[in-house]
Amino acid sequence: MSNHQSIHDQVQRYYGETLTRSADLRTDACCDGAAVPAALKPLLAEIHPEVSERYFGCGLVAPDALEGLRVLDLGCGAGRDVYLLSRLVGEQGEVVGVDMTPAQLAVAERHRAYHAERYGYGRSNVRFVEGRIEALGALGLPAAGFDLIVSNCVLNLSPDKAAVLAGAYELLAPGGELYFADVYGDRRLPAALAEDPVLYGECLAGALYWADFLALARAAGFSAPRLLEARPLAIEDVQVADKVAPARFCSATYRLFKVDGCDGGAADDGYTLTYRGSVPQAPEVWTLDRDWRFRTGQPVAVSSHIERILRASRFARHFAFDAGGGDPHEDVLAASDPNPFATAVACQSASCC
Repeated sequence: MSNHQSIHDQVQRYYGETLTRSADLRTDACCDGAAVPAALKPLLAEIHPEVSERYFGCGLVAPDALEGLRVLDLGCGAGRDVYLLSRLVGEQGEVVGVDMTPAQLAVAERHRAYHAERYGYGRSNVRFVEGRIEALGALGLPAAGFDLIVSNCVLNLSPDKAAVLAGAYELLAPGGELYFADVYGDRRLPAALAEDPVLYGECLAGALYWADFLALARAAGFSAPRLLEARPLAIEDVQVADKVAPARFCSATYRLFKVDGCDGGAADDGYTLTYRGSVPQAPEVWTLDRDWRFRTGQPVAVSSHIERILRASRFARHFAFDAGGGDPHEDVLAASDPNPFATAVACQSASCC
């Protein structure tokens, strides 16, 4: 049996048999309640209890401006995020969930009609596909067929993370976005840890060293990753903590865009963007990442890297773009540390979770 097959099998057993509800986890990876925006809390409350109880994510993967989008959820599990996104894209949008664990998909499938009726839709705008996220090209999904791809604490479970990122890039339409939360380590971990089903299932043994993730994302063709938020991951189980020591872990949310010629150079001719205030969820301030926030009606000088991302993305109509040629403006990724642990430390001191 190949090493990849062995990892897939143990992940299927852990999420299909060992874990029956979120409370069975032995870390606080699923602590996202404190960060849930007030507007989303009633939408999460609408999701069927059986689906919510089998949520194993580490963040919230519901960005702004989703109406009518085609969305793909990688490693959708029992479907909590799929059904939340189903509500946010509206009846004319579509959400597809991919997962390799039949027990999880069975839970997701049996509540399709429930959610369509709850949302007042004439038909379900959701479907589920069984398969491995390392082989997205073999699942009959349309190339360049999705506006947004999300993933919630799943990339770390994959034995071939480069294949996942490359496959996601191929399925995104130009200007599309990969928006995902995952677990990262502050160092590369010993390969032997992957043989421990608990450490792997708890999203620790397969966690990428954060700097390796940055390199993999760029190699797949994505724009330089934009970090939204990060928090330290607490390991309260003493046995688990001892096995992974001295490594530290954090949960972080990044967004990657499929934009040609946008690799995050240090500086370029200056551009000015003015946010129109037209994103419904952000009438006063819209946030690209932890460093860039745009206030309605206030011109902001940016590098060509950010200008190209926003001009190509679904957010273009929400901005006024002024041509370049002014003073050069350094890209924030060259000016600040993309290490999520810097943000996680600040979050820990503020008791984020």
